[in-house]
Amino acid sequence: MLKGKKILLGVTGSIAAYKAAEIVSLLKKEGADVFVIMTESATKFVQPLTFSTLSGNPTIDNLFSTNDKMVVKHISLAQWADLILIAPATANIVGKIANGIADDMLTTTVMASKVKVIFAPVMNKNMISNPLYQQNVEKLTALGYEFIDSEYGRLACGETGKGRLANIEDIVDTVEYALTLKNDYQGKTVLVTASCTREPIDQVRFISNYSSGKMGFALAKDARIRGARVILITGPTSLPAPKGITTISIESAEEMKKEVFKYFPEADIIISAAAVADFRPKKVFAGKIKKTKNENPFIELERTPDILYELGKKK
Repeated sequence: MLKGKKILLGVTGSIAAYKAAEIVSLLKKEGADVFVIMTESATKFVQPLTFSTLSGNPTIDNLFSTNDKMVVKHISLAQWADLILIAPATANIVGKIANGIADDMLTTTVMASKVKVIFAPVMNKNMISNPLYQQNVEKLTALGYEFIDSEYGRLACGETGKGRLANIEDIVDTVEYALTLKNDYQGKTVLVTASCTREPIDQVRFISNYSSGKMGFALAKDARIRGARVILITGPTSLPAPKGITTISIESAEEMKKEVFKYFPEADIIISAAAVADFRPKKVFAGKIKKTKNENPFIELERTPDILYELGKKK
């Protein structure tokens, strides 16, 4: 997805700095070329060698480095990059860039760059709600900078609230979307079904299959990258809901049919990637079927609704 794309990752001084290593790994896995710039405080949390090893490129942590691989580095890197991602991004780095302060390698590179800049903020919940920080975010957003929402959860300070680094996969998805947006599906609505369905036998057992949902989720993400509005109807899966996609979770074939027909009038394109069960128990037993001696329970099956067939009749 990111083959040939050049990404500059800025890592700032946060306890979440170690998670940037996983971001580098995933970006490389997608085919991107990655350079990492660390602020001085970031090096207190993670060693530069970690990022050099993962990225295959020298990590830059000093505005006045003697490494001559890239001459006048903040200018060279600014011209080299297709996108700048700052993750984790502290309130300090957001404030500096919002107010035009360029006093280290990362801020000078951002100031010299004309490419898209994406922030993945990390901070205490009180800092994230501070009017001064919010003012900086509004200022940068108005200038075309992008922010990935922080997550809610337990913070490093021991409190619970908004301020955790966004899901790593969501961060990488945001980068992919920004760099590969095609817009040939602009104005289209794409409805995608994914994963399996579960047809209950009793209150604890069900009939299902091994469909993971990976195919449907990949198709949904690709449709979004092509500019479509995407509605994803998915059965049980361990995959996180894709960023920027309306995701609806269902359990049974009947529930999937209901949601598909609900959104059918809005769809320009329908992609059926779900492995919908063909049969379901005719009767759902109350509670749990008890295991008793010399008894083999009989479960009568019936057909589930043929969603594609019924959609075909409505074309």
